[in-house]
Formats: sequence, C-alpha cells, structure tokens
Amino acid sequence: MMPNVRLDSVDLDILRVLQNDARTSNKELAAAVGVAPSTCLDRVNRLREAGVILGQDLRVDAAKLGRPLEAFLSVRVQPHRRPLVDPFVEHVLAQPETRALYHLTGPDDFLVHVAARSAADLQRLVLDEFTARTEVALVHTNLIFQHWRGGPLLP
Repeated sequence: MMPNVRLDSVDLDILRVLQNDARTSNKELAAAVGVAPSTCLDRVNRLREAGVILGQDLRVDAAKLGRPLEAFLSVRVQPHRRPLVDPFVEHVLAQPETRALYHLTGPDDFLVHVAARSAADLQRLVLDEFTARTEVALVHTNLIFQHWRGGPLLP
C-alpha cells in the first residue's frame, strides 16, 4: 500500500460493502454508497492501485476437497538469515497442503497452516518436506479441531 493514502467516508463505505460481499456489482455498490457508477468504478480502481484492495478470495472447504486434517506447524529455522529464509518460504508455499504461511517474532520463526488427507499424510509432510531440510531446527504440530472466521475490519 502506498503511504499516506487518504480515505474519505465514501471510500470507507465502499470497503465496508465489498468486504462483506466482494461480488457486489458496481451498480449495486454505487447505489449503496450514494455515488454515480462511473465515480464508484474510479474509486474502486484507485483503491486497488493504492494497494488498499488486495484482491478477492474464494474460500473452499478443505475437507470437501479431500483434506480434512488441518494443523498449524510452528517452525524454527536456524540460522535465521535471508539466504535460508527466502528458499524456505518458496518451498513451503509450493506444497499443496499449505493454506497460509506467517513469518513471526518470538521463539518460532514461522507458522504454517496446512490441510492434509490423513495423519499419515501430515506425518509425511512434516518429515519429508520440513524436518528433512537442513535449516529447519524444530517443527511443532498442533491439530486444528475447529475454525471460526473473524468479522470484517470495517463493521
């Protein structure tokens, strides 16, 4: 996002509507925020160009796609240096089981959200794709029993 992006009340209204339903048509969005469709389209494009709107995401049910076992992997990389971190990140993101990857402060360096087909598949992932890497010093696995999604940033 560009620094010093100024958002007025119309921009904030646009974001409120879109974050609740990103499939809202431009015509419906314009009516909801009280501007002309052409003005609305210009504003949405400006918000995209400024990096305020990052994209539209499709959420899928991992279990219905054959990956019912979800877990968080806390990973410690040593030494924690860019020449090792960048290839590690690329490797993790290349794994089909990876749902999300976070770079952290604290005792662990990364938190990886994964979805596996089974406990054996999760074990294979941890042993063959994580702990087999020389820069990985530790992997701690936490199974996810249930997940709740947070609300919108702009209620």
